[in-house]
Amino acid sequence: MTDSIYSNLRQLGGETRIPASPEEAELERVANPQADVTYNVRFTAPEFTSLCPMTGQPDFAHLVIDYAPGKWLVESKSLKLYLTSFRNHGAFHEDCTISIARRLVGFLAPQWLRIGGYWYPRGGIPIDVFWQTGPLPEGLWLPDQGVPPYRGRG
Repeated sequence: MTDSIYSNLRQLGGETRIPASPEEAELERVANPQADVTYNVRFTAPEFTSLCPMTGQPDFAHLVIDYAPGKWLVESKSLKLYLTSFRNHGAFHEDCTISIARRLVGFLAPQWLRIGGYWYPRGGIPIDVFWQTGPLPEGLWLPDQGVPPYRGRG
């Protein structure tokens, strides 16, 4: 961790506690050593949890975050801790999904970002939330998110 692009990292390589809330969570970033190349980075969180703001019951989602980095890369441990901080956070599916995307966009200023929030049924209805910053950058290869639509027990 002596390389200069990693010198500002405080969470990686050490013991860190789970933040109490998304607002308390600290995202970290490093300079993108391949900033001259348009490429996709994918983070998949198949066990994302938050709380229903009305009942306090847990909600579960499979999140897929794709982004084309600009000058910055998000440090993955800090992202993991940020996403984990939602486990005691009460918000609707739409708010959780879009809040995550907007925070990443504000922090990283990527060329492009897309999030897919595939939420497990609440009240018998699965809610899927999708958002992206704009058109796909030219030449960016983007694989399918790989999450099948909810089919219940059928």
